[in-house]
Amino acid sequence: MSLMSEITLEYKSLDKYYGNRPVLHNLSVALPAGKIIGLLGPNGSGKTTMIKLACGLLTPTHGEVLICGKKPGAETKSVVSYLPERTYLPDWMTVQDALNYFVDFYQDFDYARAVKMLESLQVPAKARIKTLSKGTKEKVQLVLVMSRQAKLYLLDEPIGGVDPAARDYILNTILTNYNEDATVLISTHLIADIERTLDEFIFLQNGQIVSYASTDSLREDMGKSIDTYFREVFRC
Repeated sequence: MSLMSEITLEYKSLDKYYGNRPVLHNLSVALPAGKIIGLLGPNGSGKTTMIKLACGLLTPTHGEVLICGKKPGAETKSVVSYLPERTYLPDWMTVQDALNYFVDFYQDFDYARAVKMLESLQVPAKARIKTLSKGTKEKVQLVLVMSRQAKLYLLDEPIGGVDPAARDYILNTILTNYNEDATVLISTHLIADIERTLDEFIFLQNGQIVSYASTDSLREDMGKSIDTYFREVFRC
């Protein structure tokens, strides 16, 4: 990693407890701009907590999170585009309503880009959210998130409910539609599907980082894919 790289997201000596249970412990990492980074680990390793801390939805027990050098708050929300793992759009909305909502709420939202992507995915603008399948709802939410010109994209299981035939399109959407000076952090279990998209990866286990490396260095130095390496590190 270049020392000149601008840091978008940084965790400093961070602990997060739920009651007496540690979910993240002494976590420190700095993620550079212009990279797509996989946040990978077994269930319960702390991935979603890590993302929610960056969104300001949770606060650290100890330590701090910085977005472009600032603590999560009103100012950072304007540069963070977040895709939660669960559907959040109200059932009564149509797809068009959701587009209008994002236009009103985010100055950096590219309406024309969103419409084009939804048309490519054959999602009708007049359809109500409650009539869409789980996978189609996820497509709509991903399109909305990726149509912003943010500095940090936080994607929690973006292709979990999407059929395999649509995954390549979804991943290509991520690759071709994010701000190239931004950082994309993707949490997923579908490593084999997504690893060609990743510049770097983080392995998280029991709330601690056990590996942070570039995808190219893993292939060149160890001759392994991320999926193969993941299976070795986290073998039951």
